[in-house]
Amino acid sequence: MKGNKLSRRSGARSVDVVVIGAGFAGLTAARALEAQGLKVQVIEARDRVGGRSRPGKLFGRTIDTGGQWVGVGHERLTRLVHEAGAELVPQYSVGKKLVQINNKTRYYSGLIPPVSVRALIEMQFALWRLTALQRKIDPKVPWQSTLANLDTQTVADWQRRWLRSDGAQALFDIGVRAIFCAKPGQLSMLHFLTYLRANGSFNYLASAEGGAQAATVKGGMHQLSVHLAKKLQQKILFGAPVQKITQSSKGVVVTHSRGNIQAKRVVLAVAPALARKIEGDAMTTARRRLGERMPMGSVIKCLIAYKRPFWREQGFTGEFVSNTAGFSPMFDASPADGSCGILVGFFDGPTAVRWSSDADGRRREVIRSVVAAFGAEGENPVDYVDHDWITDPFSEGCYVGLPAPGALTELGASLRAPHGRVHYAGTETASEWIGYIEGAIESGERAAIEVCAAL
Repeated sequence: MKGNKLSRRSGARSVDVVVIGAGFAGLTAARALEAQGLKVQVIEARDRVGGRSRPGKLFGRTIDTGGQWVGVGHERLTRLVHEAGAELVPQYSVGKKLVQINNKTRYYSGLIPPVSVRALIEMQFALWRLTALQRKIDPKVPWQSTLANLDTQTVADWQRRWLRSDGAQALFDIGVRAIFCAKPGQLSMLHFLTYLRANGSFNYLASAEGGAQAATVKGGMHQLSVHLAKKLQQKILFGAPVQKITQSSKGVVVTHSRGNIQAKRVVLAVAPALARKIEGDAMTTARRRLGERMPMGSVIKCLIAYKRPFWREQGFTGEFVSNTAGFSPMFDASPADGSCGILVGFFDGPTAVRWSSDADGRRREVIRSVVAAFGAEGENPVDYVDHDWITDPFSEGCYVGLPAPGALTELGASLRAPHGRVHYAGTETASEWIGYIEGAIESGERAAIEVCAAL
């Protein structure tokens, strides 16, 4: 849903609640608040709903250039799929997977790719160690954990201690980069464990079958945000970046690029890194500082189409990971009937930053990576599309905000705590399924409960 006549209207001038952000968190909060009889105005900076989910077209088909997967256990999102009359499609997983370490390519099945015996042993013990550590974390208050001291350590510090072989180091780097769109040296070990606990395990996050990449939505994820928006009573105000929030004993005034709106309460459903730019009484100094120290991950999502899924004919799933190819990880995103072949994948972390300013070069790198994985047939795509989330002005990266080392213990208590009449939502504020659409929905529900209790 894009703004047409909606984007030219100033919206309601006085409401019970203003929701800032029309992603899954904001739309969920707005819907829940309207269900309680409250008058709600959603304000969105973009010209569309969906936030970090985003539609696109490839070879005549609707695809996702933003969030697309539904993981096992994503119950809220699964209910929304069914409510919208959409269909879940299992991630294609028939055949062998490919791993490329230092330009040497091997095929495998299961979770851990084939490397040296020493690397396999190290990886397995490291995964067991992570599972034991994450159990000591409460994702709601990780800074209160007995492991809070780990906030001063990076994941790279932990990695150097427990993974010594080149093969194990390479596999771990690939996994961390794919999950967080950042290098291990950029991540707080406390946040890393919090994220694992909130999402099950490292294995879950890295897996398709039984994991976070278990299924997609036929017709695209974005249709679900459109479904939520159509259910709202008050039309969304598009193209209206919020500039200032002013609180008083009488209520809140939200100033945006096209006017002002008065309300009793505000739900700010925007990533902390972006929310911190709103002036006035939007948040405490601590939360503003947290936003400064919680940058988004770096990622460019790419999809490339072929006349047929030729990798399936070779016995491959389409899944490919590498520590040398730019376009990695990679998955099969072909339609269920195999009427054409589509591969989806990512430039992430430092690789994304490198290719962000070179659109033509990264298209060539995508093709080169496909050829390296699946052979010469990859040289002849019929269509290509990508979206650079780093340069998206209303995201500044994806998938999620990443607290720098030391930020959680110093400032984490401000992440979801209301500030006066302002409440916070967004997947970063979730206590389960952080970083996923499921977490965004959970956060929207929680924020709506807070607002109703306060009114």
